[in-house]
Amino acid sequence: MLIMKNKLRLVAICILTIILMTFCKNPDASKETKNQKFTGAEGEVIIMTLDPGHFHAALVQKTMKEQIHPEVYLFAPMGPDISDHLKRIENFNARTENPTNWESIIYTGDDFFEKMLEEIPGNVMVVSGNNKKKTEYIYKAIEKGIHVLADKPMAIDLQGFDILLKTFEKAGQNQVLLYDIMTERFEITTILQKMLSHTPEVFGELEKGTPDDPAITKESVHHFFKYVSGEKIKRPPWFFDSSQQGEGLVDVTTHLVDLIQWECFPEKVIDYKQDIRIHAAKRWPTEVTPDQFSEVTRVYEIPDYLQQSESMDGNLQVYANGEILYEINGINAKVSVEWKYKAPDGAGDTHFSVMRGTRANLIIRQGPEEEYRPILYIEPVKDFDLKEYGEVLNQAVEQINKSYPGVELETFKNGWKVIIPDKYKIGHEAHFGQVTDKFLQYLADGKLPDWEVPNMIAKYYITTKALEIARSE
Repeated sequence: MLIMKNKLRLVAICILTIILMTFCKNPDASKETKNQKFTGAEGEVIIMTLDPGHFHAALVQKTMKEQIHPEVYLFAPMGPDISDHLKRIENFNARTENPTNWESIIYTGDDFFEKMLEEIPGNVMVVSGNNKKKTEYIYKAIEKGIHVLADKPMAIDLQGFDILLKTFEKAGQNQVLLYDIMTERFEITTILQKMLSHTPEVFGELEKGTPDDPAITKESVHHFFKYVSGEKIKRPPWFFDSSQQGEGLVDVTTHLVDLIQWECFPEKVIDYKQDIRIHAAKRWPTEVTPDQFSEVTRVYEIPDYLQQSESMDGNLQVYANGEILYEINGINAKVSVEWKYKAPDGAGDTHFSVMRGTRANLIIRQGPEEEYRPILYIEPVKDFDLKEYGEVLNQAVEQINKSYPGVELETFKNGWKVIIPDKYKIGHEAHFGQVTDKFLQYLADGKLPDWEVPNMIAKYYITTKALEIARSE
């Protein structure tokens, strides 16, 4: 039984209210919704949220969508994860500006997953939480004919990758969609970096690079302690266990690998067996003190399953960091992720990205000079006539303004910086709504774009194979 503390009183009331409702209020729901053809009509998408141990599950519901029914079915074990999730949903419902009106219908018990597969009251499973069994959950849901919108990562090791291959095959047979939540495709500086990289007059051609000097580099710095929806994050203790969360090499790097494929080879099918070659990979831990662990988890004793991660001084050694050097379609790339405990004041998670072209480098920086905000720079690499090059660049920005009015250029010592109106800087949390919009459109279309599935497979091959390589070093 979940022990309710005073600070969770609101959540306790919410849970008790929901439990008093009859869970199977519509016993024929599964018959009505399973394998239905979507049209984009109001309320035809019925979400089943499975074991929401990560706050990303709630962010899918941060805004209402006309196609999504306001009743959301929640299947989870009783415990703090479900309490935290319900508190987030309640905060969305209670906020002053654009409040939501979600109604959570929950089932709690150790057999939560089996119960979901037995009842199937919805037609889309949203899964964002403990990754240890996530791949298995996804496979069995797809096997039952349930569409799946999954938070990354969908696989955290090569064994999971093998299951994922079978899952995509089964999804094709059952005519259901499996899609992972790639929010970074909607970040405006990345969008403009992509657009300019496909403007030959500005960028030229993408360099081939070498393993020592890659043509494209993406680096991400994340933090265990941060704010989400204006509140201090609370992470579950298992988040620090690589066997449950996955190491850094297979977690955040999914975004970075995805962006390289999406930016460099848009709408092109990538064959992981022929188009990918991994040169090297490495991993290293972040040290988390017991006090830091307690601050971010609200748990004041290290669980037994984490004791193997403790060093001699009692700190946790969390393998959250990693680097992959690989080749994709003949282009050398590098991705790396680093986790620190807490960001400097005024900062948050940061992103650094370089695309090297024959005419210019396109660089996203997010350091102190940028006040920790992502800024896109254009730096010519040859002795061009800068006046002539500037005219070409202005023409390119005029084309960009057809899609993103208000984007401008500003000169700086090494070239130009791209000035982006604040209206396009909507933030990471809002990107979940944009991903959901895409998924809803794909449901109505009845399929994903032809390149999405093979490229998801390629992405998870890179991350899981790199982990195997790094662990063998």
